[in-house]
Amino acid sequence: MVTNAVVCWHTEYMGLAVDELRGAGREVYAEVLSHVSPARSSAVNYYGSITVDYEAELAQLDDKGRRPLRTVAVDDPAAGL
Repeated sequence: MVTNAVVCWHTEYMGLAVDELRGAGREVYAEVLSHVSPARSSAVNYYGSITVDYEAELAQLDDKGRRPLRTVAVDDPAAGL
């Protein structure tokens, strides 16, 4: 059940990230998005435990209860953009 919750969380934030990129004028093609899965992430741990600092996480939430998206410089080669 926890894994499903993490995948749902990733789905929500991937949508927010795509919206932000499109809002900034970037083209994000649906064909490319069809190959992206919220279940394929280093944060999805199918076989172990997940440690969360609840106080630090709650302190980051905005008025809608969401954490801020991470931003990267477009010219950063490690950004993968």
